[in-house]
Amino acid sequence: MLAKKLLSFKPSSSENFEKFHDSEKMNSSLDESGEEAYRARAGRKRHSVQLDKKLTSQLHSLDRRSSTISTGTADSLSSYTGSSSEEDDISPREKAQKNSRGFSDFCVKNIEHNAFGRREIEIAEQEMPGLMALRRRAEADKPLQGAKIIGCTHITAQTAVLVETLAALGASIRWSACNIYSTQNEVAAALAESGFPIYAWKGETEEDFWWCIDKCINAEGWQPNMILDDGGDATHWLLKKYPAMFNMVKGIVEESVTGVHRLYQLSKSGKLTVPAMNVNDSVTKTKFDNLYSCRESILDALKRTTDVMFGGKQVLICGYGEVGKGCSQALKGLGAIVSVTEIDPICALQACMDGFRVVKLDEVVRNCDVLITCTGNKNVVTRSHLDRLKNGCIVCNMGHSNTEIDVASLRTPELTWEKVRSQVDHIIWPDGKRIILLAEGRLVNLSCSSVPSFVVSITATTQALALIELFNAPAGRYKQDVYLLPKKMDEYVASLHLPTFDAHLTELTDDQAKYLGLNKAGPFKPNYYR
Repeated sequence: MLAKKLLSFKPSSSENFEKFHDSEKMNSSLDESGEEAYRARAGRKRHSVQLDKKLTSQLHSLDRRSSTISTGTADSLSSYTGSSSEEDDISPREKAQKNSRGFSDFCVKNIEHNAFGRREIEIAEQEMPGLMALRRRAEADKPLQGAKIIGCTHITAQTAVLVETLAALGASIRWSACNIYSTQNEVAAALAESGFPIYAWKGETEEDFWWCIDKCINAEGWQPNMILDDGGDATHWLLKKYPAMFNMVKGIVEESVTGVHRLYQLSKSGKLTVPAMNVNDSVTKTKFDNLYSCRESILDALKRTTDVMFGGKQVLICGYGEVGKGCSQALKGLGAIVSVTEIDPICALQACMDGFRVVKLDEVVRNCDVLITCTGNKNVVTRSHLDRLKNGCIVCNMGHSNTEIDVASLRTPELTWEKVRSQVDHIIWPDGKRIILLAEGRLVNLSCSSVPSFVVSITATTQALALIELFNAPAGRYKQDVYLLPKKMDEYVASLHLPTFDAHLTELTDDQAKYLGLNKAGPFKPNYYR
């Protein structure tokens, strides 16, 4: 504590001493005795500078030898903007790491940063009441006993709460990241310290990405029987590299629009040989995670990376689904002038009635200050569009995949890439024009900031229930197809989160329930309700 207090006082520089010296001479006409007093003070000042420098050097030396918990904090905090341990250029794949109990079946950035990651997980637990309630209610029954789950999602503090919940419910788990930039290194270290096989770190290469997934799947003496995916990468790799193993899987749970699209393609082509649960289109995902989470996290991501002021800016949102709605509302609320592109007339009409202009990208591309993609599609923003953007335009993606912006077309000899800060690049054209590209076109909120734990709790609880349902379903209930979570489970997830707000549901009378043709306990919405 004393060291920290002392370090907060910066030693005076020689420049400051000279200013002091000049000030003394200007403000006083010193007599002989005054000059002697001045020299004495100046001498003490010079001696103090030397002592301060020596003390500071000693304190820094002590600080380097102090515990990981105290020294890791600053580095850990910076990891969420991608700078954690950037002084260490050694790939985690080349390190031999073990946790405090000698466990080594993991690959993370730095296992020694686990203490700070554990604190992040503890904070997340406080904001994830539904998932924690599910853990408490089902832990004794162990509904996932015997489940061997391959997880491929963003590895954040919120994901860690889900991982530990699944383990508490009886599951054996191996986990990798679905995004090369979204892993919180300290959280991954905390999970590894707790004995979970985690293969992920922030800033993986494409080769690292697939290597990590493979290490989770192809483990000696371990046969996966469930997949929890975000984007379909684990499903794709297992099907491509280990088809026999894929056929042994009991079920897949997928939470992203990209991954769900891939599942429907597999089903249509007859290649989906196991049942899959589409969590992305469950009510508790689309109406909460996609909307409320994105509404808050888009602002955080843009502020952290660019320090931009939104008032008066011309913002173009590509796609007005739930993600686009959340982004549009947030930016409009801070004074931005928001326009929307859409292919769907229903979503386009919603945008119009919410007060947004619906335009074509080609019509407004030259006037955009901020361009955000939210479609889940590919080549939404092409090189032709990027060439016509104005100088200083900020370009980013809020969809899951990195295919929405044609970033590959920018890696040409005539364009210069200039790294500004972590996850922020200037792309400079020959005429001097530059745009600001965030996270190389990958998911900007999880790459550059974070998401609200409470909203993630809703999605994570839905994922956990979907895994329990598929794993415990009797033979024949689910065929080789893609299913939606039953509405009763959606409503159960919502009910787990209501006590946080001290919310009290009204109960139907028998007569009212009969009139509506409903069960008093629900479900209150038909299965087709979205």
